[in-house]
Amino acid sequence: MFTHVPDMACAESMAHTLVNEQLAACVNISSPVRSVYRWQGQVETAHEIALSIKTPRQGYARLAERIRALHPYELPEIVAIHVNEGLPEYLRWVAAETLA
Repeated sequence: MFTHVPDMACAESMAHTLVNEQLAACVNISSPVRSVYRWQGQVETAHEIALSIKTPRQGYARLAERIRALHPYELPEIVAIHVNEGLPEYLRWVAAETLA
């Protein structure tokens, strides 16, 4: 799952919360990215931090709900990409580290 947040403090707080609550096995925090987007009829630019969040497919709903509750944006990006294949041991680890 992917989301973007406004700053590193928010990214680290969200990452620790999601892992501590076993909603995610791992959260990768990226370097700042520059986002250009249209919001309420205006083109905006912002520096954001991207989060890549690892959870099993069955954990999506709970994780999305928690991200929504923690996220400071009015309309946060919450996008899931389903993994069709992967190293079996890694995928088992993701499942074992979450409550999904």
